[in-house]
Amino acid sequence: MFGNLSERLVETFKNLRTKGKLSPADIDATLREIRRALLEADVALEVVKAFTGSVRERAMGDEVSKALNPAQQVVQIVNEELVKILGGEQRKLEFSKKPPTVIMLAGLQGSGKTTLAGKLAKWLKDQNQTPLLVAADLQRPNAVNQLQVVGERAGVDVFAPEPGNGKGDPVKVSKDAIKHAEKKQYSVVIVDTAGRLGIDEELMKQARDIRKATDPDEVLFVIDSMIGQDAVNVAKAFEDGVGITGVVLTKLDGDARGGAALSVASVTGKPIMFSSTGEGLDAFEPFYPDRMASRILDMGDVLTLIEQTQKAFDEGEAQKMADKLASETFTLEDFLDQMQQLRKMGSLKSMLAMMPGANQMKAQLDNFDEGEIDRTEAIIRSMTPTERRQPKVLNGSRRLRIANGSGTSVTEVNSLVNRFEQAAKMMKTVAKGGMPQMPGMPNMPGMGGGFIGGKSKKKDKGKGSSKSGNPAKRAAEEAAKRSGEKPNQGGSGSAFGIN
Repeated sequence: MFGNLSERLVETFKNLRTKGKLSPADIDATLREIRRALLEADVALEVVKAFTGSVRERAMGDEVSKALNPAQQVVQIVNEELVKILGGEQRKLEFSKKPPTVIMLAGLQGSGKTTLAGKLAKWLKDQNQTPLLVAADLQRPNAVNQLQVVGERAGVDVFAPEPGNGKGDPVKVSKDAIKHAEKKQYSVVIVDTAGRLGIDEELMKQARDIRKATDPDEVLFVIDSMIGQDAVNVAKAFEDGVGITGVVLTKLDGDARGGAALSVASVTGKPIMFSSTGEGLDAFEPFYPDRMASRILDMGDVLTLIEQTQKAFDEGEAQKMADKLASETFTLEDFLDQMQQLRKMGSLKSMLAMMPGANQMKAQLDNFDEGEIDRTEAIIRSMTPTERRQPKVLNGSRRLRIANGSGTSVTEVNSLVNRFEQAAKMMKTVAKGGMPQMPGMPNMPGMGGGFIGGKSKKKDKGKGSSKSGNPAKRAAEEAAKRSGEKPNQGGSGSAFGIN
């Protein structure tokens, strides 16, 4: 979402680092570039003016002129001001002292309210709450049915007494849902209201009536992050017409310029509470202004990455895997288990994008094909248990069978096995103080290949002490032996075939 903005800002600050002392002209030139970057990112003009004004005032003060490293001080000021316009501190949901807590969702049609309702319900369920989804969008065709499907996927109940498609009273449905929740002891009620293709009085009146009937603890305005500066006008209209307590950004993984996220909190004065970053129900997270500012300035978001890792990986299993790595008993079967754990964390591309300096690897991230993971998984699943545990038994006929069974080529099977063998050798490197990789995590281009290494007690066998069961590989080994060169073990790259 913030790729271009981040690129422009990082490039601007790079020019500052060559200067030992900053003059007013240097600061003016930097602010000019920041202003252009923000305007190109579709940030509202009033927000840009306020932001650059605050940065200028602080940059001209003593905290920069007397700093040992003035360039770093300017970056710090920009970071702090970004946090401010994104809302300052993270704001959590306010739960009612007397259950159920009522959360009303409002927004335009197409903003992703119904899917967001399911994501929020699943997130609350993971927080040991008992949420109930309410189908109060009775206007949009099949909206009720869609919410029921989403609720089933999220594993939460749905209150849908009316079929929708233009029939039924959404205000009555909402009131009845509260009574039903009290009777059945649900802790949270999430009301999915109707949207329109544009702001109109009918939409606002219906939303006001539902709010009056349910007296919600939170009114969350759901907005599509990709609509640009229109987001500001829509947010203002809902704040004036209905009254909102917080904002949820959807489609934050899109390729739009990101102005909505940087504008809406500052203009409405309401905090961004959650963000949605994909189609899956797990692609949903609380919004942290400081972490988002770090992402924009290409400082990464390691805290969110750690939280996602802790949620996906079981501590006992992680220790068991570490023991296997240390004792050199890590097999392709274990690697398959690790890939399943990584899948729980969501998109690998989005995880890699949270690393500090990820913007400098933008081209590699754009070219990263997550389909390689599916192909790798298909290859391993086409192996017998013995082949997974003992890759050395893989001769030419076995590799051909695996390739046919996984819909891949023998070359791809050979590539995976070669890289797995390389990973085993990395264990010795790690034992000597080398840099490990997370199990199953692909290396970025040019970083070498592999898996985490562990301690190695086996000695390297001499060259030519064994022959490969793969005819093509064996021929290459023999040719290399004749020429006095080491045989090619697959080159650098990752376990997923990224070179």
